[in-house]
Amino acid sequence: MRQDGEKFLSEDILKVKAAVIGDVMMDQYVTGSVNRISPEAPVPVNLIKGERNVPGGAANTAANLASLGCQVFVSGIVGNDQNGKMLLDLLKNAGIDSNGILVSDDYQTTAKIRILGAGQQMMRLDYERTRKLTDDECESVMEWLCGLLKAGLDCVVISDYGKGMIDDILSQKIIKKANEYNVPVLVDPKGSDWEKYDGAYGITPNLKELSDCAGKSIPNESAPIEAEGKRIREKFHLKYLFVTRSERGITCIMDGGAIHRASVAQDVFDVSGAGDTVMAVTAACAAAGIDMETTLELANRAAGIAVSHVGTYQVERKEVLDAWRDNEPVRLDYLPLTWKEAENKVNLWKARGETVVFTNGCFDILHRGHVTYLQKAASLGDHLIVGLNSDDSVKMLKGEDRPVNRENDRSFMLAALRCVDDVVVFGEETPEKLLSHLKPDILVKGGDYKAEEVAGRQYAGSMEILPFVDGYSTTGVIKKIKREKQ
Repeated sequence: MRQDGEKFLSEDILKVKAAVIGDVMMDQYVTGSVNRISPEAPVPVNLIKGERNVPGGAANTAANLASLGCQVFVSGIVGNDQNGKMLLDLLKNAGIDSNGILVSDDYQTTAKIRILGAGQQMMRLDYERTRKLTDDECESVMEWLCGLLKAGLDCVVISDYGKGMIDDILSQKIIKKANEYNVPVLVDPKGSDWEKYDGAYGITPNLKELSDCAGKSIPNESAPIEAEGKRIREKFHLKYLFVTRSERGITCIMDGGAIHRASVAQDVFDVSGAGDTVMAVTAACAAAGIDMETTLELANRAAGIAVSHVGTYQVERKEVLDAWRDNEPVRLDYLPLTWKEAENKVNLWKARGETVVFTNGCFDILHRGHVTYLQKAASLGDHLIVGLNSDDSVKMLKGEDRPVNRENDRSFMLAALRCVDDVVVFGEETPEKLLSHLKPDILVKGGDYKAEEVAGRQYAGSMEILPFVDGYSTTGVIKKIKREKQ
């Protein structure tokens, strides 16, 4: 089973062509810090530090599929407004074909603004004005889908958020047309009436959505879920019913029984968009004909990664592959990124609206001061890349008896820290040339530097100077070791 999963993630998933049809949205995260209560009313004052825009709803499912390496086509409706323009730009930057998106003057792009303070969601503000598609718009969507099916589509995802895009007529047209081509249709459902999803390959409800459809509360236990799921599966002529069960994992109900897979142990920070991650993996597996046990295991691994991040997060193919190879995604064979790999990764993160932080150093003998500094740097954004001085450049800076640890060993130690996303090595005395390629959002430097003294600052969006932790230094550690040896 595990070898098939690795081949799928390494090769087969890159060939998958997937269409996503549904309610596309804009998700905006406004992050800040809360240190006091307003004198005007008993509410916290959130000092805004940054904003991040990402695809939401059906667009998030499409972005998840693209992040997994699939070729993705998306159809939905946006307004001729600022949020609509921003969403189209995000889809383009993610490499998603948005020719199926309808732009309407009498529609308001659905947007969800989440206010976060200290990493926790404080409030959500929604902009929406829903309406059903016109007959002409419905016909336009079907013409788009038929063209893709004729050209060779591998799967279709219906992502229904109840905003008006997916009505009974369009949903049934999509399912019947895809079935004519033997292309699986997977549905992320909304509401209690699933007649419009009749005949789909599979539906992926969470436990609450399954209970809504059943008209009663279903406990999070395998036997009642299997019993009610079997009835619903047969009623709506589904091949598979995938029920996500929070901490208890996923259950797949199919002809002949059910498969239960426990969740992967993981720190949970935010479940926003985790269902879209499960849908993306399940749809890609269905497109490639992956067996169900492997499908559920992969979906569990991806969901575990998604919920460990704050806010909507598109899980990358490499992350799932790492998690598949190991019980935990520990990079036992870690090698630092090449400059080109680092540049591509930074560009991808920035295209998704995520803040990239860069810092650099020798990090020769890793100690508490280093880790505290890196944690503070990482807290300033969504991703932290560390520029590491090569062995030769450390010698230039520190002398011939340094470094104590080789660059590959230093890279390995840094990459093992949860706060560090990746490491890239540079051979010059300063990272200025490297920064000209990466162009991070935030450049962080430690010590008592002044901003104008920091090499490469012109290539970053902003500068942050963080103080070092008193009492910790590699030089001090070396001196202590020498004293104790005497």
